Amino acid sequence: MKKLLIICWLLLVSVAVTFAQRQTIKGRISDAETGEPLVMVNVQLKGSTTGTQTDATGAFSLTVPDAQTGVLMISYLGYQALTQNINGNSNIVVKLEKDNKQLDEVVVVGYGEVKKRDLTGAVTSVKGEELRKVPSTNVMESVQGKLPGVDITKSNGAAGAKINVTVRGNRSIRADNGPLYIVDGVQYENIQDINPNDIQSMEVLKDASSTAVYGSRGANGVIIITTKKGASGKPRVFVNTYAGISQVAGYPAMSTGPQYVAQKREANRTTGRWKTEADDPLIFNAAEVASIQNNLWTDYADLLIHDGLQQDYQVGVSGGSEKTKVYLSLDYFDEKGIFKLDHLKRYSARLNLDQTINDYLKVGMQSQVTYYNQDNRRDPLNQANKIVPLNLPYDEDGNLILFPNMGSMINPLADEQPNAYQNNGRVTRTFVNAYVELTPLKGLSFRSNLGVTLDNARTGIFASKNTIERSTASASRSQYNSGSKRYISWENVLNYTQKLGDHTFGLTGVASLLSDQRDSSFLQGEGQLLPAQLYYALQNNVSGIAIRSSYMANKLISFTGRINYNYKGKYLLSLTGRSDGSSKLAPGNKWAFFPSVAGAWRVSDEPFMKSQRVFSDLKIRASYGIAGNDAVPPYATASYLTKIPFSYDDTNSALAYGIGSQIGNRNLKWELSATTDIGLDMSFFNGRIGATIDLYDTKTKDLLLQRTLPSSSGVSTVIQNIGKTRNRGIEIGINTVNVRSRNFSWNSNIVFSKNKEEIVALADANTNDVANGWFIGYPVRVFYDYEKVGIWQTKEADAATAFGYKPGDIKVRDQDGNGVLNSQDRVILGRQVPTWSGGLNNDIRFMNFDLNVYVFARIGQWINSEYAAKYDPQGLENSAPLDYWTPEHETNAYPRPNASVSKDGTPFIRTLGYKDGSFVKIRNISLGYTLPGSALKNLHLTNLRVYVTGKNLFTFSKVKDYDPERGGDLSNPLTKMYVAGLNVEF
Repeated sequence: MKKLLIICWLLLVSVAVTFAQRQTIKGRISDAETGEPLVMVNVQLKGSTTGTQTDATGAFSLTVPDAQTGVLMISYLGYQALTQNINGNSNIVVKLEKDNKQLDEVVVVGYGEVKKRDLTGAVTSVKGEELRKVPSTNVMESVQGKLPGVDITKSNGAAGAKINVTVRGNRSIRADNGPLYIVDGVQYENIQDINPNDIQSMEVLKDASSTAVYGSRGANGVIIITTKKGASGKPRVFVNTYAGISQVAGYPAMSTGPQYVAQKREANRTTGRWKTEADDPLIFNAAEVASIQNNLWTDYADLLIHDGLQQDYQVGVSGGSEKTKVYLSLDYFDEKGIFKLDHLKRYSARLNLDQTINDYLKVGMQSQVTYYNQDNRRDPLNQANKIVPLNLPYDEDGNLILFPNMGSMINPLADEQPNAYQNNGRVTRTFVNAYVELTPLKGLSFRSNLGVTLDNARTGIFASKNTIERSTASASRSQYNSGSKRYISWENVLNYTQKLGDHTFGLTGVASLLSDQRDSSFLQGEGQLLPAQLYYALQNNVSGIAIRSSYMANKLISFTGRINYNYKGKYLLSLTGRSDGSSKLAPGNKWAFFPSVAGAWRVSDEPFMKSQRVFSDLKIRASYGIAGNDAVPPYATASYLTKIPFSYDDTNSALAYGIGSQIGNRNLKWELSATTDIGLDMSFFNGRIGATIDLYDTKTKDLLLQRTLPSSSGVSTVIQNIGKTRNRGIEIGINTVNVRSRNFSWNSNIVFSKNKEEIVALADANTNDVANGWFIGYPVRVFYDYEKVGIWQTKEADAATAFGYKPGDIKVRDQDGNGVLNSQDRVILGRQVPTWSGGLNNDIRFMNFDLNVYVFARIGQWINSEYAAKYDPQGLENSAPLDYWTPEHETNAYPRPNASVSKDGTPFIRTLGYKDGSFVKIRNISLGYTLPGSALKNLHLTNLRVYVTGKNLFTFSKVKDYDPERGGDLSNPLTKMYVAGLNVEF
């Protein structure tokens, strides 16, 4: 009992001492510049979970165990974080400085860098961390829907599929509309070569002021990629790897055996040839009848489609001294598609080196070598979707049945047999950019860049006579294609910056020479002696020997000048002029001058804005400029001859020559685009909300357009400067900090883009070009056809007869109401470009966990659905299981099957495929975990993060079981992926 009393007494004393040490401290936090109190500032006791926030007057109160040694951590959005020692003070006064880190971020623009606060043009910047959130082989796929004004789609689901990118709509009708890619200051066509882990930042230049410095090359926008560089100090090693399984993102099924049988029976019932099942032998062959009786049928698409696999392994090293900085990266990427024989391997190595020689001389290089080994495959789904399903693919011994059920259609699995089919491409691409940089005087620098890209490729294709491609031929075919490209860029850039009081001047001069040379050869033969020789030993082919070769070259010489001026950092002005000379255009028209002007006013820096608390930053921008485009093939100005076999009689042959199908144009000149842009950059509530808004209007004239000529001219086409287009729209980007505390944060990014694309004039001014599908006032790509309104019903028999049709036929609208259906009743049904697109990105962090959810939408686009049009009214081929009309089942979906009318002969059959292809998809869901610092220290690591990601998981649209981003085709469907990855740094 005595011991118990002593213990209790000691505990009471300890508690009393503890309470005696605890002390309540108070304080007030305000803006250092204005003195205004700051509300909801986080005040945290270092090393503990004790914390509070300031009230409406900027005051706070906090009880701490030790007022002498305690340290407060103070943080507030938009202000610099502060650490404050208590030192026994019971009343603390803190003044926080605004954090201008975002505005002071350096943004890469053409031939230089500027702070974000000093931008006058429409430029979107994305840091490397954002690019790596979506694991992908092509960096442009990872920013789909995240860049205002940039439309990005994946062309198909094959391994290494191309990514389509347009900036602010299609300006040209037939010329290339893709943006210019600049990698480390040098033009580079193959953006898919660049590993996202090697990228430091990406900038997208959209308005004419930003792109004018690139002249004709920047007419369709510019995307600048800056790769990582070495840093002085202890070497850092990065290991990034991921692996994922890909699956078809929805694929609609063709008819089953019973569904096909029902449709073919109905088609022949319409003609009176089939009445009951006893008549099956009249419309099916003996093998098909046996399959019907035994319920034997095959879903070939199910046999062809498999899970794919994608994996990537990258190791990077960054290090160096004060004078020598090195970045080295090695990468291996492997992707197996959803079909056999669809396989891509990519090996790449990057070396970036910067060497400071002395105080005024610096040299370096950025280099990369990429090697591709890719097996492509002719898509087998077209064959699988049309072959009659009433058969089995293999016999009892497991051997492939080449022509099932004695049919004329080859087995869709034929290409997968040994030595049957191979399409293999090998590409080696070497990119080197070496530079010398001189800084002889303060503010003056001269840099000379020499960039060389060497591209060597070969493709070998072999198709035996027992393949889908050669099933109607009598012999195999071998092809061997090779080519090389040599792209040389030499640019000399002079920059001078001078500050005189409140005035700052920046001058830039550029002289450049670009040379592009390409050659190719084509070899072909038929009847390869040994199938195992594939596309080698072409001399062993017995017939069909063909040899072709080609060479193309063009040059571009440019001179550029730019003046940047700002007064007190508030009034900004940029003037740019570039003169380009292109060898592809006609003499007298080779040179053109492209000017631009841009200005900006930093309203938030004005004295009258200091007292307000709504805007943290406010800037108004405006720009106007002209850009050119010479996107035509070399030698388009010249007419060429073609060889024509000629014979005077049966024994005497001779060579003759005629003008080629396209005649040259000696007046060919630049296509010109003039763009006006008005922009607004702003942030609210101490940077908690940031927004960028741009309104733009681009007018393009003198389009480089291939015009069809009358046959009486003796030639088919000519490229001329005819027609006009216009693109105008709005772009909005919003960043919000929804929640930010010590252990939890939630940031959102919203992107909205709306572009109105239209043809203003064509070759004959205001006359539409119906043959090519070009219409004044509409986008370049539209669907022009009759408008299907249903199916003629039995009760409408008289009305149908008046138009020359009967119940069960497709019913279209008589647009002009004249009682006659003809070509004048065709209308624009839909546009192939979206009315608007947008994205919502959410980044959530809790403790060491991070979650990213990204939603992407593309609204207003129409597609020509191959599945919806997959209807054979005769039943000769398989069809989709569609809701077709019968006398007992009247519907407005599909016409009545009819064995006497072919698919092409069915009136208005093309109207079945036009569908609203708008979609919303969950583009990415990623959950990661980063090891805490204590664990990393024990493992001798700087960082370790593991994550799982789902890509393209869910798509919501009116098109069932199909991803409309594919555009309507059933070949090479798009995929979804489930990925697990690891990022390590030590």
